[in-house]
Amino acid sequence: MAFYLAVNVEWFPAGRPAISLFEATAGAGADPLNYGWRDYGSRVGIWRLMEALDERRLPVSAPLNSAVCQHYPQIVQAGTTRGWCWVAHGRDNSTFHTDMAEAEERALLHEMLEVITEATGTRPQGWLGPALTETFRTPSLLSEFGVRYVMDWCNDDEPYRLAVEPGPLIALPYLCEVSDIPIFLWRGGSADTFARAVIDHFDRLYEEGARRPSVMGLGVHPFLIGQPGRIGGLERALDHIASHPDVWLATSDEIADWYIAGQLAVSGQVGARRND
Repeated sequence: MAFYLAVNVEWFPAGRPAISLFEATAGAGADPLNYGWRDYGSRVGIWRLMEALDERRLPVSAPLNSAVCQHYPQIVQAGTTRGWCWVAHGRDNSTFHTDMAEAEERALLHEMLEVITEATGTRPQGWLGPALTETFRTPSLLSEFGVRYVMDWCNDDEPYRLAVEPGPLIALPYLCEVSDIPIFLWRGGSADTFARAVIDHFDRLYEEGARRPSVMGLGVHPFLIGQPGRIGGLERALDHIASHPDVWLATSDEIADWYIAGQLAVSGQVGARRND
């Protein structure tokens, strides 16, 4: 099986709707409670997370809001120095790709990709929508811009081809149920709860690996997992995963490249998955 860690590097504009710790004050004035809670990730949490990952020498994939390049360039520089794999993640995490007109979305995608490319020196090969949002045309537009995979479709344990032109465009597995947002915010879980959920998910896929391949993509957010009382849960889970033989610790780019190259070598085209 293959495993990748996705560290979401995000920017939330002040005064705009966004994920909140206390909904009653969300959107009310400056809202320092919720804005400050999210901003902790960029000011403190990301650096604590980097230290933990540096110790483990694990490859990192990083969905990146292009606005971070302007507001927190030091984060982008630190990730680039570490060889992080940058994944396009929209302009910011309050601008959802839902009811955009085609011209608006095309312009936004073009601008976002150019900003990230200039800031990191690498053009993103993958996409994760802000809050995993897409319009019905987003995959086709991304493919036109040369993006090779998306992480929004949490409906399989294996990569598969999306039926878009020009393609190929791959859906790469990304966990939406086992992640820091649902475990900490929606279920009120602890660091131990998080570690147990990640380990249980991994253990089952690892056991099934003797019969079929799978990809486990774990997404985390610095304002959540970067808290002092939570980072240990991620460390325990990563140490457990890394202790197993025959697990490919990779970036999302590497896994997508492997899948596309393997399918082309076998059949001359990127094949569909199951009932596609």
